[in-house]
Order: sequence, then structure tokens, then C-alpha cells
Amino acid sequence: MRHLILSAAIPALLMGACATAAVAMEIPVQQAPPAALPPHFPADLTPAGVRAADDHLALEQLNGAEAMAFVAAENAKSLAALTGDPRYETYRQQAEAILTAEDRIATPVFLGEGIANFWQDEANPKGLWRRTTLDSYRSASTQWETLIDIDALSKAEARDWVWKGADCLAPDETRCLISLSDGGKDAVVVREFDTTTGQFVEDGFVLPEGKHRLEWLDRDTLLVATDFGAEGDKPTMTESGYPFIVKSLARGQTLAQATEVYRGDIGDGGYGVSPMVYRDKDGAVQAVLINRPLDTYRSETWQVVSGVAPVKLAVPERLSLHGVMAGRLILSNDEAFRWAGGVIPQGSLLALSIDQLAGRQAPSSAGVLAMGFTDRQALQEVSVLGDSLIVAYADNVAGRLTRLTPGADAWTATAIAVPDSSSVSLGDSSKSRDQVFVSTEGLLTPSTLNLADAATAQLAELRVAPAKFDASTHVVHQYEATSSDGTKIPYFIAMPADAPLDGSTPTILYGYGGFQVSKPPIYIPEMGRLWLEHGGAYVIANIRGGGEFGPAWHQAALREHRQRAFDDFMAVAADLSARGIAAPRRIGIYGRSNGGVLTSVSVVQHPERFNAAVIESPLIDMLRYHELPAGASWMGEYGDPRVPGDAEFISKYSAYQLLRPNAGYPRVYITTNTLDDRVHAGHARKFAARLGDMGYDHLYYEETSGGHSNDADPVANARRWARHYVYLSQQLMD
Repeated sequence: MRHLILSAAIPALLMGACATAAVAMEIPVQQAPPAALPPHFPADLTPAGVRAADDHLALEQLNGAEAMAFVAAENAKSLAALTGDPRYETYRQQAEAILTAEDRIATPVFLGEGIANFWQDEANPKGLWRRTTLDSYRSASTQWETLIDIDALSKAEARDWVWKGADCLAPDETRCLISLSDGGKDAVVVREFDTTTGQFVEDGFVLPEGKHRLEWLDRDTLLVATDFGAEGDKPTMTESGYPFIVKSLARGQTLAQATEVYRGDIGDGGYGVSPMVYRDKDGAVQAVLINRPLDTYRSETWQVVSGVAPVKLAVPERLSLHGVMAGRLILSNDEAFRWAGGVIPQGSLLALSIDQLAGRQAPSSAGVLAMGFTDRQALQEVSVLGDSLIVAYADNVAGRLTRLTPGADAWTATAIAVPDSSSVSLGDSSKSRDQVFVSTEGLLTPSTLNLADAATAQLAELRVAPAKFDASTHVVHQYEATSSDGTKIPYFIAMPADAPLDGSTPTILYGYGGFQVSKPPIYIPEMGRLWLEHGGAYVIANIRGGGEFGPAWHQAALREHRQRAFDDFMAVAADLSARGIAAPRRIGIYGRSNGGVLTSVSVVQHPERFNAAVIESPLIDMLRYHELPAGASWMGEYGDPRVPGDAEFISKYSAYQLLRPNAGYPRVYITTNTLDDRVHAGHARKFAARLGDMGYDHLYYEETSGGHSNDADPVANARRWARHYVYLSQQLMD
């Protein structure tokens, strides 16, 4: 199992084959003059003042009577407008054909001597966990053996089970911890499964529903961080709803009988304490570590050694851990790091002796810097293999791949050839085989799955996904816009090759801009089929807050600097208009989750720049986001509304409080999921309700299953995409 503890911790993409060189235009976003406060702006910004100004608190009650009545009424109105459109059924069928197609690439995961895959199709919408051999996978007619049929299991147990993954114990990987979600929530039930018998283990490890962090220590022992129940009058979960205690759970024990290994603090932030067990290629334990988050991005790293107290390692607080190799911790530092008398720039890839980090040996700089990056490059992913690293990084947002091998004093880099102007992503890896799966793709180029061999630094092509839309009519360009402070913001656009530069091309502008998550352009088959084939254009904006240019690009839009991400996004919209690609009447914006902050703020700050907004699974009420699960874990990104200074800068962009009557907002589409236990449905509900109060035409739809990831059912997901593109077609093409 590969380990990756991200400083950003979230739940992909590339340039097309016909991408052109970047071109910049000087079109800064103009800031609107100050205006009177909106009617629902809090009289004071204390939590009590914010609450007193909120006339839709009842919609935060997930299954409350008033909330459910609101959802039912809004859903009925929106479904009539969307599913009643003559395009809907065609879009739904086309999306379902893509999402359930038998010729999709079956994503492989190493499992024992073979590989495994989780597969959903029309006949098995809940999915099959199955396995085969690598030779069979390479062949034209792969023979699969089903291990778990989730559809059958759901029916037998009368539960809406959603697959959330398997963690199998190396080296044989016959015992697996299976995570199942009821309805798609992040919280899961865990059961032990035996791949040799094809059955759940009788009297095996079972954990009740929760947001668990767990690892195999050995065949009869787990390290578990979870809700262990109250200790007197104190909970064993943080304010964010994540664990802060790690215990050792032996086979046959209940959670109440587990032995404490490590304890953080109830006031910890972030996503909960996590145990990490790192093994060598033979499955032997190399190191047992604990990651204790202090907030969204700062954490402590502790080593657990049998018989002694945990030892805090002298690593930077802002980091991403990638693995362990020959006693060295492989990490990237998201802040400058002092080590062995020198300073290592942020965003580097490092290999540090665990004994030195623990104070058992004197620090040394030999072989510490595995790879450095320029200000237009950024580390993306790392696979730690037996005696080398496979590294995917971005160079001006285009994917690159290299092998790193250690020497006595330095590392040697060997470039691995990948297509030019492509997105490169790493899949599952195997230390015992010294291999990793690698995918390459582009906005107009379907994914190619390869197997990278560390010994040869070569890619062997395994499968090429078939094209799902006609890309011959479109081209890809990479341009740059100029933001309000002069920063150049790159973006990719797939657009008709013969598009007239008169502002008439219907264009979707997508952005995220948070949590150091990069958004390089990838192949999106349902978008191509339902949008590009109808003459539309699609834009991916690489705004600040993301990870396209390393931690500095992310940190430039944190907390009080959040406005930069919004300005970047609107600068791209302005640039599209200035180039004659799309006038505001033909521009629609789309974002989900953190992208919902982006799109909702764009609605209230610059409604004149676009005519449609899909606001999906969004955070919107940023003055109360910490009150809605699991909002408090994101304070490192947004700030703490309970702190007066933080509340002041958050209030300047919290879209729910800033909505105004007579502001000319376009007809927006807000959508979320009742079972989303990552971003509470109250955000979307309240925003829609207030728009309605002010007389704005809008659409609101709330799905009742699937969770934040929308991974419960490809058939339901097809309906979701059909609704999106019907709305966008109504607003931008009609």
C-alpha cells in the first residue's frame, strides 16, 4: 500500500496534443467601488452576531422537516426545468454510455501475485471488486475473478453500500481491510476479507461506521485512530470530527480493549491523527510513524518504536510524506527547512535519515536533496520503490516523469519519456516488483495506461482508452491572463478550431484554487460528448491556491489573501472576452467543493462577467463553515471565523452574507448531496433560499445519495452530468 499524507489532504489533468505556446494579455480585473452592506450582513461578526443575522438556520438541520420541505419543493421545480428539457434524455443516455462503457480502462492495483480492479457498469452499478493476473490484464481478453459483488452484498444486507477501497497486508496481500460506505459518506464500515477463500473473515476485524485512520501492523494487529467513545465527559474526537488518539487493536479485541499507542490533543485541527506503517519490498516493517495535524497544513511527525515512548522527528511542520527507503524518510517540504547548517527551499523533494531526524545520529546534508524545482515547476506525485523513486512533476503545468536513484552523496535523475504537452499521473506501485502504473492524457487526448519499470526507466504501454467524442473539430491552447496584482495566470482552453473571435463561443470556465490541488487539463469524456461536440469551449484556470507552481502558489491565496484566487478566476473570464472567444453572455463558470467558494463569490462580486454558474457541493457560508461538519478542519485554508481579525477578512468574501437584491445575478444552478458528510448541504440550501427570498431566478437540486465524491452509482452520475449540461446549454447556447 502506498502512503501519502498530504499537507492539503484532499480528495488530475494535461495539455492537448495541439497546444500552442502561452500568450499573455494585460487585462487586470477592475475592483468594484465600496458599496453599502447587504441587508443580511451581520451587525457584528461574532458567532452570536452571525447566527442572529441568519434567517435560514433551519436549513442546516440535515433531515429537519423545514429543510426537507424546502428540498422537495426546489427539487421539483429544478427537475421540471432540467429533465423536462428535450436535450436531457439524450444527454443522460450519452453520459451513461460513457460512464458504464465496457471499453473503459480498468484501473489496476497491485494485489499479491496479480492485480485487482474495482469496476462499475450498467449491470453492476454498485460495482465488482475483482482480480486477474498481469499477463491476463495485458491480453485482449482479460479474465476476471470476482472477489466481492457490491450490488449483491447491498441487496443481501439491505444497505446502500458504496465501495471505498481495500487495504491489503503485504507481502502476500491475502488479508484485506474492506471499507464500505452506507450511501457514499466519507464515514465507512471496515471488514476483514480473505482473498484465498473469497469471504469476509469470520470473527475477523470489524470496525463500526466512522472516519477511521487505520493500518496493518501485522497479521493480528491493527493501528487504529477512530472514535473510541467518551472518556468521562470528554469525547475522543476533535472539533472537526476526526480522531486524535491511536490505539493498537489485537485480533479478538473490541475497540474498548485496544491499547493506546499515541495521543494528540482534542484541540488538534486538520483531518485527524494517522498511523503509518512503512514496509520494504519483502513486507518487513521499516518504520512506524504517526502524523499529528495541528491545523489544516501544520503537523508533527512521530516515530513509534516498541518499548520506548514515541519520538518526535525534526521535520518541517508543513510537509507531505511520501514513504520510507532504506531508513530514510522521503518527504517534500512546503516551507523552507533548516537542516545540517543549511536552508532547503520550500517545495523540494528530500530524503532524510530517520535516525538523524530522531536525534540518534548527527545531521548530515549528504544525499538529502533528491530533487529541486524552479518557480515554474512543481512536484506532483512520488512513488517510493525498492531502491529508487518515480517522480511526476509539472513544468509550466505540463507533465514530466523521472526516476531518481540514490548515491553516496547525491541522487541521479533519469528522465522517462512521456508525450509532450500531456498530463502525467502515477497510479498504484509495487516495491516488490519495482513498478508503478503511469497514465498520460490531454484535454483532447484519451488516457494511455503504462507500466513504468524502475530498473529500465522505461514505460510499457498497457492500454489506450478509446476516444469518446469527436475531437477533430477542436484545438487546445494555453494562454495567460493578468490578475489584479499583475500575476500571470495560465489557463488551458479546448475550443473549436474555426471559432469566430466575435465572442459567440459558449464557454465553460472551470476553477478550484485551493488546498494546493493542481488542475492540469485531463480528458473528460462526458464533457467532450455533451459540450464540445455541440460547439462549446472548455477552460481550466490554474489560479492561485492550487499546486501548479508549488507551495508558494498555494500559500499566495491562503486566509486573508483569498481574494487573489477570485481575482485570478475573473481575470481569466475577462481575458476570454478580450480575446473575442466568449462574451460574458456566453461564459459559464463551474466549481465544486472549495470551487463552490470560488463560484459563489464570483456570483456576488462580478455577475457581469458570465451568464451561468454551476455551484456544486459548495462551501458558501464562510462565517459559519466551522459550525458545519467537517468545516473546522479547514481553518488553515480559510481562517477561523471566531477570531475577530479572521472574521473581518472572511466577511469580505462570504457569499451568503453578501447577496444583494437588484444586483443582476444570472440564473445559477446550485446542487449538493444530502449524504455529503464532508461539505454540509446547509451551505447550498441557504444560498438558494436567500436567492429565492430576493426574487432571483435560480435552480437548486439536492441528490439524496452518493456523498461528496459522487461515486455511488455511474447511472446516477449520468443523470447528474445531464442536468449540468442541460442547464449550461440553456444559459449559454440558447
